[in-house]
Amino acid sequence: MTAAASGPGRRTWRRPPVLIPDRRWRIAIYGGALVYLVAALATVDVDWMRVTEGMDRAGRFIQGFLVPDFTTRAGDIWKGFEESLTMTVCATIVGILLSVPVGIGAARNIAPMPVYAVCRAIIAVSRAFQEIVIAILFVAMFGFGPFAGFLTLSFATIGFLAKLLAEDIEDIDEAQAEAIRATGASWWQLVNYGIQPQVMPRLIGLSLYRFDINFRESAVIGIVGAGGIGATLNTSMQRYDYDTAGAILILIILFVMLAEYGSSYIRKRVQ
Repeated sequence: MTAAASGPGRRTWRRPPVLIPDRRWRIAIYGGALVYLVAALATVDVDWMRVTEGMDRAGRFIQGFLVPDFTTRAGDIWKGFEESLTMTVCATIVGILLSVPVGIGAARNIAPMPVYAVCRAIIAVSRAFQEIVIAILFVAMFGFGPFAGFLTLSFATIGFLAKLLAEDIEDIDEAQAEAIRATGASWWQLVNYGIQPQVMPRLIGLSLYRFDINFRESAVIGIVGAGGIGATLNTSMQRYDYDTAGAILILIILFVMLAEYGSSYIRKRVQ
């Protein structure tokens, strides 16, 4: 919309504020936020000598990234990728199987209150901790290796997938569900014929997205001993073996790109 022409009885149009109508309150709040940001940045203790040294290490790392070494430690690299891929596939499948009943139970429009409360609590606990924190706990419980990583990714998948599935079920077209109820259908038939067709394309898309996330997270949790390519990457960085680290990062990028294109194709076919 363009501004109105100036003249008697006419004023220039201005877009109304989205959140705070009062101009004085807007200035006060935005000004306070700016002051807080400046004060917070002032408390950051920057060691410029260390920054200078870090730039030199960064240059060596970038050089190794540009000239990656895929052969010297090829055995360790492919073993790490095999572990990461195994953890990712198994954790995604198990996480989906567990997320579906939890997500259905966490949907307020189809679940009784006791079931709803329990399932929402499970989702909240799963989402309360970052994957690396969960990995530290499982490594302490079950030792180093991919089993701890598998449990970590499965647990994290439940919080992610069940929450979004429950929200999708709560946002379904109630007319279709009411039509199924009007036929005298049971609760299971309602879920199977009234809800499942509406949320299935979204569930498939979210599952593929979670597969992508789980592979990337497998590279992170390996740093704390949960197996996967992250352990190999961490070892390379500790040894300043930047050309091998660069090779690992390139392979991770290629795999994520392949998974992204593949998931986009599958989502289009499903929808």
